[in-house]
Amino acid sequence: MVKMITRTVSKNPRTTRGDLVNDLQRAETKVTKPTISNTLRRQGLKSCSARRVPLLKPVHVQARLKFAREHLDDPEEDCENVIWSDETKIELFGKNSTRCVWRTKNAELHPKNTIPTVKNGAGNIMLWGCFSAKGPGRLIRVKERMNGTMYREILSENLLPSARAL
Repeated sequence: MVKMITRTVSKNPRTTRGDLVNDLQRAETKVTKPTISNTLRRQGLKSCSARRVPLLKPVHVQARLKFAREHLDDPEEDCENVIWSDETKIELFGKNSTRCVWRTKNAELHPKNTIPTVKNGAGNIMLWGCFSAKGPGRLIRVKERMNGTMYREILSENLLPSARAL
C-alpha cells in the first residue's frame, strides 16, 4: 500500500487524498484520508500549495540561466547601478487555481509542483514597478492590455524618473 501511494503521488503530485482513497478502495483496501496523510508524511512528503511561476519557454529558461551564470561573480557594488523592472497581475478575488501538491521539503519549484501563470485575464489588475539596491521606484497601474508599444511608453515615462529619484 505504501509503495502504491508514494508511486502515485510521485507521478502526479496533485493527486488528492480522496483520489488515493478511491484508488485503494478499487484495489479492495480500505483506508482513511488521515492514514494517507500520515503515510505520505512518513515518506517525507507534505501537502503544500503549488507555487505559481511564470510560464516560460525553454529558450527563456536558458537565457535566464545564462544571465545568472554570467553575473554570478559580479561585485556587490555592481548591483547599486542596476534598476529592475517588471509587471505583474494581482488577482482581486482570492487565488484562482490554487492547488495542493504532495512534495518533499526542497522540491517547491520543480515543474510538477508548480502552477504556470500568464499575464492576462479578468478579475485582476496589472501593475508595473521598479526597484534598485537603493529602494523602490514608481509603481503604476496598467489600465490596458500590455503590448510592446505600451511597455516602451511605460519605461520612457517612469523608469528614468524613478532612476533619478533613487
